[in-house]
Amino acid sequence: MDINNLISHYGYAALVIGSMAEGETITLLGGVVAHQGLLKFPLVVISVALGGMIGDQLLYLLGRRFGGRLLKRFSRHQARIRKAQRLIKSRPYLFVIGTRFMYGFRVIGPLLIGASGLPPKIFLPLNILGALIWALLFTTLGYLGGEAIGPWLHHLDKHLKHLIWLVLVVALVIAVRWWMKHREAKKPQE
Repeated sequence: MDINNLISHYGYAALVIGSMAEGETITLLGGVVAHQGLLKFPLVVISVALGGMIGDQLLYLLGRRFGGRLLKRFSRHQARIRKAQRLIKSRPYLFVIGTRFMYGFRVIGPLLIGASGLPPKIFLPLNILGALIWALLFTTLGYLGGEAIGPWLHHLDKHLKHLIWLVLVVALVIAVRWWMKHREAKKPQE
């Protein structure tokens, strides 16, 4: 079975699972694959939005249940945690939607939101909205990126052969230089 067939059969499920664990890279790749015509763009957006929403919902629930105990373990970051919790209290809508786009907050953000006591009836719709915006943005970026790398992907096997030969030649040169350097070091000094 070739890779295109595997992507066509299992791509959407892989996108849901992958976007639960790691979001942007999987979403960008989903956009590239949609550009190649192996998956449908709207279904890619829905798949990664679903995975992102489920992942954040689980982290939010963990934060509601164990947040206080978990956050106490980050004693060095208590000032930042308090600042984030103040922001959650003052601008919950902005924080819930925006936490997906803040570097370093992808995992800790939903935990903080859950620990802050934000009610589920507010978090869930904002989580869904944020996931859809995020999925649409990053899938579109991947789709547009697919335009640039699409021609290269069609000749991937040829490029891989060249890359493998290049790596082998570089490794051989490094090995010979290392061997010659150590051989010189072992020669008795006259």
